[in-house]
Amino acid sequence: MTERVVLAYSGGLDTSVAIGWMKDKLGVDTIAVSVDVGQGGEDMDVIRQRALDCGAVEAYIADAKDEFATEYCMPSLQTNGLYQGQYPLVSALSRPLIAKHLVMAAKQFGATTMAHGCTGKGNDQVRFEVSFTSLAPDLKCVSPIRDLSLQRDVSIAYAEEHHLPIEATKHNPFSIDQNLWGRAIETGFLEDLWNAPTKDVYNYTDDPAFAGIPDEVIITFEKGIPVAIDGVKMTPLQVIQEMNRRAGAQGIGRIDVVEDRLIGIKSHEIYEAPGAMALITAHQALEAVTLERMQLRYKRQMVEPAWSDLVYEAQWNSPLKKSLDAFVAHTQEYVSGDIRMVMHAGRAVVNGRRSEASLYDFKLATYDSGDSFNQDAARGFIELYGLQSKLAAARDVRYGKGITLQASHL
Repeated sequence: MTERVVLAYSGGLDTSVAIGWMKDKLGVDTIAVSVDVGQGGEDMDVIRQRALDCGAVEAYIADAKDEFATEYCMPSLQTNGLYQGQYPLVSALSRPLIAKHLVMAAKQFGATTMAHGCTGKGNDQVRFEVSFTSLAPDLKCVSPIRDLSLQRDVSIAYAEEHHLPIEATKHNPFSIDQNLWGRAIETGFLEDLWNAPTKDVYNYTDDPAFAGIPDEVIITFEKGIPVAIDGVKMTPLQVIQEMNRRAGAQGIGRIDVVEDRLIGIKSHEIYEAPGAMALITAHQALEAVTLERMQLRYKRQMVEPAWSDLVYEAQWNSPLKKSLDAFVAHTQEYVSGDIRMVMHAGRAVVNGRRSEASLYDFKLATYDSGDSFNQDAARGFIELYGLQSKLAAARDVRYGKGITLQASHL
């Protein structure tokens, strides 16, 4: 029996060419696997047929939109996952899910090798292969573009020569990856850092300079998961789709960043993540009133950056990531309530918060009558809180290193 390879198939030029290329160079049969994570574009049945027309012996389609929304996007939202404080992990979140379905297909169809269409310069090659080995360490892995030097001009020539049913152009300026959680755009003229993005870069968001009337939305959370929009109950998938539509119409979620890739290259990336960024803004606001001060500080400063780094750097299945997942899940126990937010002209601004589990006490916070705060306790607190600073300042004075104060002359 001819050895079988499971290929992460996008339906584009490179992975379409890879099917025949691997047959010619490696003598293997290809199982093409396409995973729908909400990327839109062509119908998945069209993509499946294209894989077969390009020579795949089997073509497997997985509708993973609900799975992606619930098991990948929601944990990232609960964590406020933002790589380098800006990027909501659009592509990084989808790769371990796609890898999972490829491994399942490999077991189903008796394949011994996994394949992907990544280059040697990007993060995704690492994400796919580390995900493969963490799920099925017995399977091998190849990358035709990287391992077989399958450059774009070579791919185009191969497609034309073999009359493959794929439109190929040498002038497509961008490399684009998109899914339910957002859209990533790179290469082309964006590789020059002085070049500003042009209007044709964007697809998920309207121009914020021409936003219409403000859109006020109320998002209801239960344990850190959005469960309703304006009182209408929704699944995680429906919430993301609705917020993509409404936040996108207001131009929210455009990100222009130079980020540090895992492999050591700095890259210029443009992202669109309207729903993700609006939901993260709302979630952070609810955490601010439901998490205890030290818990919130530790989560923001230590856990969220570490979790985001791990996901970005292909460690979705790592022991540390799983441990941090447990911490995040514990913090979300009381993150329930409503956030009211106004979306307009590229900004999502929270203007209302309510939660039965809130740690905000009106009687303690108010400066009006009804104030229950013990003012007398403040004097002793300040004395103790500043004790070490007071002793350190006195020591500086004893050693002639005290702060010299000079009167200003007006």
